[in-house]
Amino acid sequence: MGLFSMDLSPLNQRRLKNFKANRRGYVSLWLFIVLFLVTLFAELIANDKPLLISYKGELLSPLVVDYPESKFGGFLPKTDYRDPFVQDEIQQNGWILWAPVRYSYRTVNLDLPTPAPAPPSWSLTREVRCAPFEAGIEDVNCTIGNWNWLGTDDQGRDVLARLIYGFRISVLFGLTLTLFSSIIGVTAGAVQGFFGGLVDLIFQRFIEIWTSVPQLYLLLIIAAIITPSFWILLGILLLFSWVALVGVVRAEFLRARNFEYVAAAKALGVSDRTIMIRHLLPNAMVATLTFMPFILNGSITTLTSLDFLGFGLPPGSPSLGELLAQGKKNLEAPWLGITGFLSISIMLSLLIFIGEAVRDAFDPRKTFQ
Repeated sequence: MGLFSMDLSPLNQRRLKNFKANRRGYVSLWLFIVLFLVTLFAELIANDKPLLISYKGELLSPLVVDYPESKFGGFLPKTDYRDPFVQDEIQQNGWILWAPVRYSYRTVNLDLPTPAPAPPSWSLTREVRCAPFEAGIEDVNCTIGNWNWLGTDDQGRDVLARLIYGFRISVLFGLTLTLFSSIIGVTAGAVQGFFGGLVDLIFQRFIEIWTSVPQLYLLLIIAAIITPSFWILLGILLLFSWVALVGVVRAEFLRARNFEYVAAAKALGVSDRTIMIRHLLPNAMVATLTFMPFILNGSITTLTSLDFLGFGLPPGSPSLGELLAQGKKNLEAPWLGITGFLSISIMLSLLIFIGEAVRDAFDPRKTFQ
């Protein structure tokens, strides 16, 4: 960290120090990064396919290659690795390395001790032969259990697996929407503020009309007509989310376009595009970076709301909003609502704390020793 700070300008070193001084935001950033990185490799953490298989001296990777069941003595074109017959056949001729959670987001547990939605419990235990690295004796048996750490939903799917995948897709959706919204919003605000006059007037009237459109109703109508998917939802929400940054960027460009160094650059024949990107955009990026964590928060909240109402991602997709909707429909299964509420509230709280720390970092009035 010290070497990194030496490469920064004095201004950015002060901003970094201010950000780190906000302990709540600094810790929240690391917690959010850890959670995101963990869920980014969700297939290695929660999967109904083994990570590695040693079968008759051959090392197999079901995550990469779809092996037919005939490879393990069956006859089906696709292997169900949760089938006791397949597991016994592999264990008798090698070993299996499973993910920590033996369910994918779409896996239905058919061995529940109670009807779905089932509370957290051991759902299935049975005796199988140990892998060679687990026990040095070939004939020793081990008990394997499929543990539903957070129970199952009303379709028998593991809540923890859906939470891991749902967290990842929510963050990726929010980051993608925030990135594209920032690019469009910064560009529109820069054009308005730099050129001003008639360009600014026309843009402002258009934005006033566009923002007066009832966004939620329009989103519901479009989502009801078009089959929703990740990219379609992203495009629909992008129609409105880009407006959030236009005002602050426009104000920065309007303020700075009459500065002496801008007038000098124009006198030297520097192009408008170069002036906007090299001289004015860095000033506007301060306000942009301050708002971005809050825009990300709003993007995730919007996706969660649409999923909760049933107009979001396609049915069956891992979704935090769908988890909340299941908690609402199944009040006798409190683990569904509690899990959805805690996951969303923790995620959004972390983003808010990060946003507050970024705001403090770029605030010239705040100085921490």
